[in-house]
Amino acid sequence: MQLEINTEHLISLRQEQGLTQSEAANLIGVSQPAYQRYEAGIRTPSIQIVKEMAKAFNVSVSYITGKSKRKAPDFITIDRNKDPLLFSIVEQCRDYDDKQLERILKYFKNIS
Repeated sequence: MQLEINTEHLISLRQEQGLTQSEAANLIGVSQPAYQRYEAGIRTPSIQIVKEMAKAFNVSVSYITGKSKRKAPDFITIDRNKDPLLFSIVEQCRDYDDKQLERILKYFKNIS
């Protein structure tokens, strides 16, 4: 399955980060010609590629596709090797119900 992307958003995100098309392609894991076609609107990326774009530019998939003007990401990736303590906290809370998570969130807000 493929998603239409907002090419203006894609171009501005790359430019905001001061990246060349080649550098952006490397971040996303595609070839430079493929990335160039995405920006030109000639080629439509797969859902996986759109997710990689969102991850690379730290924005939401909805922003990449033009369905939202809100850039905030839809998801956060926590690497066990880079952030072992944070990973452990999230892993511990994974099976908690909403009430338990609300209590934890309230606690976190009080200690900051």
